Amino acid sequence: MGMQAALRLVYPPQCVACGAAVATEFGLCGACWRDTGFITGTVCDLCGLPLPGDGGGVAHCDDCIALARPWERGRAVFLYRDKGREMVLGLKHADRTDLARPAGDWLFRAAGPILQAGMVVAPVPLHWWRLFTRRYNQSALVAARLARLAGLAHCPDLLKRIRPTGSQEGRNREGRFGNLSGAIRVHPKRVDRVKGAHVLLVDDVMTSGATLAACAEACLAAGAGRVSVAVLARVAKDA
Repeated sequence: MGMQAALRLVYPPQCVACGAAVATEFGLCGACWRDTGFITGTVCDLCGLPLPGDGGGVAHCDDCIALARPWERGRAVFLYRDKGREMVLGLKHADRTDLARPAGDWLFRAAGPILQAGMVVAPVPLHWWRLFTRRYNQSALVAARLARLAGLAHCPDLLKRIRPTGSQEGRNREGRFGNLSGAIRVHPKRVDRVKGAHVLLVDDVMTSGATLAACAEACLAAGAGRVSVAVLARVAKDA
């Protein structure tokens, strides 16, 4: 018996959401899979929100029609509710860094239609004080996994949040965009990585898109050729 098989006998794989027994490591049990709200079928090509339809052609949600997004394509793994929301909060606030691996795997699959050779993968940055208190950037962990699976370059410090912005929770759309105004810049030492590049921004949650817009605008201002986005969870108005 190999070492891996022996370890499986002592430590059998568990569901990453509830701890129930599963067949493979870093997987979900059937019940948690059903309660995660994975996005399938027709989606908005700018943010990944699920839409009605048969999947033919390019579709956009109402928000992305109303707002001029500074990126060209986007995808999301699941809706921000139920088990999906629990896992995002666990990764973000409860030191569940083990969730970064399955999250990166899911995001790799969800983002498949927009992934292109030569992309530079960059996470949405935390302010240095938030990074100090949390000890890790959850988006950077997921971005690293996605980049590895896709064979793309990962630049975890491509962007800097130059001032603390606080929580976006409780702010209306205008407040969210205003709160991020001028808060994010390309790292001075990474300008050469941005020029002419197709940047794939990675974040944990998209609500209004204000944070991703600030990041995309910073990349474009520094000379990026194109920007796309990929997020774990998309907030839906009726979710």
